[in-house]
Amino acid sequence: MATIYDVARHAGVSASTVSRVLNGKQTVDAQLADRVRSAATELDYRPNALARSLRRSQTHLWAVLVSDINNPFFTALVRGVEDVAQQARYSVVLCNSDESPAKEADYIAAILAEQMAGVIVSPTNQPGHLTRLVSAGVPIVAIDRRAEEVEVDTVTVDNTSAAELATAHLLEEGFTRVACITGPRGVSTAEERLAGYRRALRAAGRKPDPRLVRHTDFREQGGYAAMGELLDHTPRPDAVFATNNLLTVGALACLVDRGLRVPADVGIFGFDDVPCATLIRPPLSTITQPTYEIGRTAADLLLRRVEDPSRPPSVTVLPTELHVRASSLRSRTVTSAG
Repeated sequence: MATIYDVARHAGVSASTVSRVLNGKQTVDAQLADRVRSAATELDYRPNALARSLRRSQTHLWAVLVSDINNPFFTALVRGVEDVAQQARYSVVLCNSDESPAKEADYIAAILAEQMAGVIVSPTNQPGHLTRLVSAGVPIVAIDRRAEEVEVDTVTVDNTSAAELATAHLLEEGFTRVACITGPRGVSTAEERLAGYRRALRAAGRKPDPRLVRHTDFREQGGYAAMGELLDHTPRPDAVFATNNLLTVGALACLVDRGLRVPADVGIFGFDDVPCATLIRPPLSTITQPTYEIGRTAADLLLRRVEDPSRPPSVTVLPTELHVRASSLRSRTVTSAG
């Protein structure tokens, strides 16, 4: 079995340089680091994980704690995390809080017990949870949602501006009663996207109507139920802005079941691209987030945090893209919502 000294000789560097590269340190010249990784691969070098963990009092594992593993948003995001982690010789453990503070607490306890090297988290923001990790010195990066009780590195998008653009588009298309289906109160993404919706209405000289807003969980069933409530009440909306992909799917399913045409009866614009959005008839208008880049950026920040724990926390805001398709174009003749 190859040793760290074999890798050092093969790469023409010192054993300490090999150690720094394989431990994800970013203080080594890029060409030297590539040489070390190539030598380790050629020699099939496998670090002694148990010994290394005992020396460092932590494992070489990252936890990625997502709020809903069923949401396709997290698929490409986790892939971005994993690609960076593998290059730095970290393994990734995927955890699903399922929007449950109790499950999140259990995972945090496991992360501390297993002495994981870092955490990337879409937090429920239950008081005390992330504070436990910070107090234990565990490096954290928040994704998608902002951490409310602690200052940590964060990767997100400009939710408010993106929601404003989507709502403004619906208004420009001639829709007059634009509703909003958003997530739970207190969740930053839900609140910021609702704020953008309201900002677009005010910019168009319209007063936001609370009767056209529904808060629910960020799930398909929540979108379905919220859309049904909006249709059953006055004023009935002629368009809806749904603030995540699963809410969009649920709202669309409700419109189909009610026999309503999109966009002839109700226009729809979603946040987060929906799988097969262009294959649905009519194709869905959506705001697309750079999910893979969110994951890569979060992983890069976590590596930097491991390297320099005293570095001030940073907030990285990535751009979104507006994809206008037939579901929000009132001038488009569409015969079916399905």
